[in-house]
Amino acid sequence: MNSILLIFLGILISLSGFIVFIFIKKAAGSRSVFNATKEAKEIINKAREEAEKTKREASLEAKEKFLNLKADFERQTHERRRKFNETERRLVNKEENLERKFRILENKERDFAAKEKRLYDREKELSEKESEYNKLIQQAIEDLGRIANLTPEEAKKELQKKIEDEAKLEAVQTIRKIEEETREKSQVLAREIISQAIQRSAAEHVVESTVSVVDLPSDDMKGRIIGREGRNIRALELATGVDIIVDDTPEAVILSSFDPIRREMARMAIEKLVIDGRIHPARIEDVVETVKEELEEKIRQEGEAVTLELRVQDLHPELIKLLGKLKYRTSFGQNVLQHSKEVAILAGLMAKELGVDQNIALRAGLLHDIGKAVDKDIEGTHTELSVQLTKKHGESEPVVQAIASHHRDIDFPSIEAVLVQTADTLSAARPGARRELLENYIKRVEKLEEIANSYDGVARAFALQAGREIRIIVESQKISDDKAVLAAKEIAQKIKDELDYPGQVKVTVIREMRAVEYAR
Repeated sequence: MNSILLIFLGILISLSGFIVFIFIKKAAGSRSVFNATKEAKEIINKAREEAEKTKREASLEAKEKFLNLKADFERQTHERRRKFNETERRLVNKEENLERKFRILENKERDFAAKEKRLYDREKELSEKESEYNKLIQQAIEDLGRIANLTPEEAKKELQKKIEDEAKLEAVQTIRKIEEETREKSQVLAREIISQAIQRSAAEHVVESTVSVVDLPSDDMKGRIIGREGRNIRALELATGVDIIVDDTPEAVILSSFDPIRREMARMAIEKLVIDGRIHPARIEDVVETVKEELEEKIRQEGEAVTLELRVQDLHPELIKLLGKLKYRTSFGQNVLQHSKEVAILAGLMAKELGVDQNIALRAGLLHDIGKAVDKDIEGTHTELSVQLTKKHGESEPVVQAIASHHRDIDFPSIEAVLVQTADTLSAARPGARRELLENYIKRVEKLEEIANSYDGVARAFALQAGREIRIIVESQKISDDKAVLAAKEIAQKIKDELDYPGQVKVTVIREMRAVEYAR
């Protein structure tokens, strides 16, 4: 029993010790696990830090490699682009060289074709000449055979006649060739001379009106000019021959008259009366008489100024006075004195260029419209009056004849006369030089076309160049070439008889023959 107890106690002690051992072991294991866990965490943290460090280092290295690769790529791309540009430039240069060589080849080919054509034409000409020479030889043989049966005198006459015919033919051909060359050269020279003369002539163009405006110091002066019951204004109108218009225009009155001399006289009289301050009928008459004398002196001075300006000498005093009057005359709104000066300058310049008498052209150009200074008082055209006045006052015959032909009333007697007519046309035709009422212009142009269309055989007619030319298209079935010339003359004469117009009207008749067929 004791032994059993001992055994049991021993077993119990063993079990207790085993249990204690197990507990001790378990406690030691727990500490080991804790320590292991702690170490594992430290290892993991350290591994993470090393991984992050390795990651950062790898990222930096990757970025560095990327930047290096990018720089290499850009360098290679730039190099390739440079090489490409150089290649492209070389190709462009080669293309330009090829185009230049191609153009040179084209020019050479064209020159070669032209030379080939000239050679062909020359060969053809030589063939024709050879054929002609063979015919001449054959004809000479026949002539010799015929002459053999003639007497020496007959043979001599036959030979002389043949030589004369050939000489005449050659002379006609030579004259025709010279005429054509002269015509071409003369047209070029004429255009050059006229253009130079126009460039060197700088005459002013002032279109005159039929009214003048007189400025007044105040509106009160209007009442004094009108006077009591209008007696002052009636006295002014009676003494000067102009219409004095007093309207709402502030500090001004309007003078209306188709006579510029009368308008100028009235203007000067009113200005003197305004300065003097005494305005009544008796004083008005005295002032108008004084102004007439002053105006006559002013007209004479204007004429002398023109002669001095143009250096025209030995002109009769009466012609000088008439020249001064031209300042107060207009033709289609163009001042006649300015027009005469311009005609004289143009004619003189052209005469100098052509080497003809400049003095004749200058004097005739200045005096060609002198008749317009008196044409209101004497019957006759201004050309006829100009001729009469210049003859009366001692102008030379060449000057008088040049004046007489400036509107082609007679044939041109000299080159100077042609130059005067040309200068007159140029001065009148300059833009802005003359003025016409639009209604009169339209009526004249319509009448011009109506006259042309009234002629039998006219298909269409067109007025051109502001009515200075009429171009007529006729029916070729009704009007032949010869009849076309006659139609132009008849229409021109009809225009001259039925129409009033400035300058001249060129009539051009066009006849065209057309043959039309259809291939079906």
